[in-house]
Amino acid sequence: MFKADDYRLNLKAIGDTLAEVKYALDIDEKQKKIIELKAEQEKPEVWQDIEASAKLGKQIASMESSVNAYNECAAKLNDANEMVNLIEEMEDEELISELDALVAETEKKIEALRIRALLRGQYDSCNALMTLHAGAGGTEACDWVSLLYRMYCRYAENTGYTVTEIDRIPGDEAGIKSVDFRVEGENAYGYLKAERGVHRLVRISPFDAAKRRHTSFASLEVMPEVENDNDVEIRPEDIRIDVYRSSGAGGQKVNKTETAIRITHFPTGIVVTCQNERSQLQNKEMAFRILRSRLVEKQIEEREAAEAALKGEVKKIEWGSQIRSYVFCPYTMAKDHRTGYEKGDIQAVMDGEIQEFIVEYLKKA
Repeated sequence: MFKADDYRLNLKAIGDTLAEVKYALDIDEKQKKIIELKAEQEKPEVWQDIEASAKLGKQIASMESSVNAYNECAAKLNDANEMVNLIEEMEDEELISELDALVAETEKKIEALRIRALLRGQYDSCNALMTLHAGAGGTEACDWVSLLYRMYCRYAENTGYTVTEIDRIPGDEAGIKSVDFRVEGENAYGYLKAERGVHRLVRISPFDAAKRRHTSFASLEVMPEVENDNDVEIRPEDIRIDVYRSSGAGGQKVNKTETAIRITHFPTGIVVTCQNERSQLQNKEMAFRILRSRLVEKQIEEREAAEAALKGEVKKIEWGSQIRSYVFCPYTMAKDHRTGYEKGDIQAVMDGEIQEFIVEYLKKA
């Protein structure tokens, strides 16, 4: 039996959440601001300045994204209310399943919009610069880094982000020792900053002929890409710039000229390398971006450490303090002919949404 009042109460609660999101995102003010920025964008002195025009375009696109997402949620909520009235009037209970699907989809989109409203940090709207390092575990850890890298690439692809690899150090036998990459998109750092920390994998090693269980560690650094920040000063006397030949596959020029850049920052000991681009100037520009971002991240970490010290506890990145564990414990020794792994019960202790891709890959890849 169709209970219209129950659906209406549920939709009212969803509508209240949407109203709170509208207030948090300041949708009305954004709509006015978009009109003003578009009018400014049409001025000759603006569109003739490529850098200023691009910056203005990013601001408009970001605001329009929030406004369009809100309008879509409001339209779906209105459709759901109309469908409730239609089912009640026509007494057609065959539409209930369609209504349930619409309500579930509306709730999911509003929840995503609510999370976006929470990303109000200073650098949350920036692109993310990420670095994966292999830890304890040898070849197994290098393989774990390659798996994590592929999974973050898949996550970015599914979210509409763009991934650009900056630097890579391959493992001695397999996998990756270290990889630097950039995730470009709206609120990329805001969504990915919670992934910072140590990731632990427990599984039957594909590199062990005895099929023993191995534990591997990989650390992930997440930094905001800061193009220009007045709080960060890089003095020429504090750095050393080295140029060298790029390694790995390349064309007729890339391995014969010194296009790769290494910047050493003496006060902090930070070393940044970049060899992804064919031009030395482009590599230098990207290396300075990474250095600036790491200095910003260092400031954030120092501030958080000071706040945590006031609370009386500061956790170290080591065994027992990893942010997530991926535990694959095979108890049934039946071999999967597709993957070569041993089948068995899978116990995954994870948080967040990125782990979905990790699990799917390890089950199917």
